[in-house]
Amino acid sequence: MYYGFDMGGTKIEMGVFDDALNRLWTKRVATPKRDYLALLRVFTELTKEADNYFNCIGQIGVGIPGLIDRDTGLVFTTNVPCAKEKPFVSDLQDYLQRPVMIDNDANCFALSEAWDIEFQQYPSVLGMILGTGLGGGFVLNGKVFSGRNSTAGEIGHLRLPVDLLKILGFDIPLLKCGCGQHGCVENYLSGRGFEWLYHHYYHETLSASQIIENYYKNNNNAAEHIDRFLRLMSAYLGNILTIIDPHLLVIGGGLSNFDLLYSELAKQIPAYLFDIAKVPRIEKARYGDAGGVRGAAFLNLIH
Repeated sequence: MYYGFDMGGTKIEMGVFDDALNRLWTKRVATPKRDYLALLRVFTELTKEADNYFNCIGQIGVGIPGLIDRDTGLVFTTNVPCAKEKPFVSDLQDYLQRPVMIDNDANCFALSEAWDIEFQQYPSVLGMILGTGLGGGFVLNGKVFSGRNSTAGEIGHLRLPVDLLKILGFDIPLLKCGCGQHGCVENYLSGRGFEWLYHHYYHETLSASQIIENYYKNNNNAAEHIDRFLRLMSAYLGNILTIIDPHLLVIGGGLSNFDLLYSELAKQIPAYLFDIAKVPRIEKARYGDAGGVRGAAFLNLIH
């Protein structure tokens, strides 16, 4: 059995998968994000419960909202502060008495999508999450490619390139990012950024869903805002796709439910690519919130 854990700032979800990649069991508990020992105990208790229920010693994968230093085993995460700069990998292995595979949650999302039966035909898959932040993961030949420092796929931390500045205006405030830099694209192109840009231009605070609802009601501000956002996203992806050149782009997160994205991006992205380049297939994520757990479980399939 394959056990997948998705560790978030508010909840930890566990899923159990069989050899055919079917999910057989799932459970969610609150994340003890201020108590490190309590955090380790949660993983231990859930694992024992699954072991007893399925009468096996499951293989474990964990997706975390942060980065792992592969040299030291320390993790960097802001959503679960008690685990920040702790030897989470080795401690968890000691508690569970078995190997544990750990990766960034966006990488797990991308891996889950890449292992979809239909998507397995693509040798390279870029997963992009348009949620509170802008995350990404890159899967090559069925395996996560995370690079030397586990930062490959951190596509939200590209600083605003000239094409985006031309659309936004060169006087756009360079917002400070959680990574410590200023002007990271995730502050403008995430779901949170979508809302911030609307407020910046129209001085009105609306949720993303309200803005999209107004767009379908032919509201002028909403229409102008979404036209600008689509141009921004197309210019941004033109840069990303030129560098990575994936066969498939899968989009998840809250904004992935805005169906206009898929047809318009396919139309607008070519203006920012080489003349010979073709836009990859662009699809909405197939597994929604379950993708993190699913991808975490599959970490044991690729090592």
